[in-house]
Amino acid sequence: MASGDPSLWYPGVERTLASTRVLDLKSVHFSNPTRGVERDFVVARCPDWVNVVAVTPSGSIVLVRQFRFGINAFSLEVPGGVIDAGEDPLVAGLRELSEETGYGGGRARLMGSVHPNPAIMDNRCHLVLVEGAVPTRPTHWDPDEEIELSSVPAAEVLAWARSGRITHSLTIAALMFYEGAARI
Repeated sequence: MASGDPSLWYPGVERTLASTRVLDLKSVHFSNPTRGVERDFVVARCPDWVNVVAVTPSGSIVLVRQFRFGINAFSLEVPGGVIDAGEDPLVAGLRELSEETGYGGGRARLMGSVHPNPAIMDNRCHLVLVEGAVPTRPTHWDPDEEIELSSVPAAEVLAWARSGRITHSLTIAALMFYEGAARI
């Protein structure tokens, strides 16, 4: 087994394999001059996303339960979605929270950002905390959304994430950041 620092791979020519509403699938030719290796890799070019931990004045977290096509099942998650080109993550988080849940108000701040799957994806998911979230308007779902809302005490939501009841990895990441922020 080789030792030492890993070396960078350098991207070259890329070609589109598929272009969809939510991502572009690319074949990217990479080379590693240190190892003398060249190879094509599949990369999903995706817009950035935002996930929102919305905490009510009583200390509950707003959750959404919705059908997810990738797993052909329902998923329990924090609200979130795609950030529009040029949109600030905080603005996007508040927009997604309002559209999916009807909640708003409160103080919003960015807790952090993660790479959803850096092995094949090039985007980031920004994690927003909204404290003091309250219902402010009716929901406004996208045509492919149908959402069940709930508001659950934060300690219970964190326990669900630890026990495997919540399986959405980006929701778990958002809850981990929230748990750290709540301790400050």
